[in-house]
Amino acid sequence: MFNLNCLLVKSARNACQQVAGSVNAGCSLWGNSGLQRAVWSSAVRYQETAPVTVNSGETSKDFSHTPPLPGQDSALRWAGQKFEELPIAHIKATYNNTHIQVTDSAGQSMVRTSCGTEGFRNVKKSTPIAAQTAGISAATKATAKGVSYVRVLVKGLGPGRLSAIKGLTMGGLEVVSITDNTPVPHNGCRPRKARRM
Repeated sequence: MFNLNCLLVKSARNACQQVAGSVNAGCSLWGNSGLQRAVWSSAVRYQETAPVTVNSGETSKDFSHTPPLPGQDSALRWAGQKFEELPIAHIKATYNNTHIQVTDSAGQSMVRTSCGTEGFRNVKKSTPIAAQTAGISAATKATAKGVSYVRVLVKGLGPGRLSAIKGLTMGGLEVVSITDNTPVPHNGCRPRKARRM
């Protein structure tokens, strides 16, 4: 990338000098010094800005617009932590309840809550509002323990999937990434027989 940038700067510099030279040669014939000054000043301005872009490229050569490959180190940091070192918020959204557990990167549990522990009973546990309340509660407990950025792993197809993530952000946590870990069978278990009505 650096070599390509230098090549482009050199070719643009040569083109500007050729245009300026042809304007200088034609200047005595036509007396058109305004055009000469405009082309030359823009060429000088471009040459003055070109080394600045080269220097900024040298200082930030660790930065890449493409994500790192697995096993490669990344320059991105969240509160001084790498992506692999960020805490993980596990959300298990079942049809009857939503469980939220915040662990550190090694898997040690820090915060655990669910819709049932937040006081919702029976059918109300399976609502999105209950999941959002559980997410807010988990986020406030996690921020009290010093967590500010989390990765989110969602498992299940319950109604509280998105509401739990929204609750985490409303509680003060910054969500860095969302990963869906819902298990999908490849026609594994035989389904139960059809119910006769």
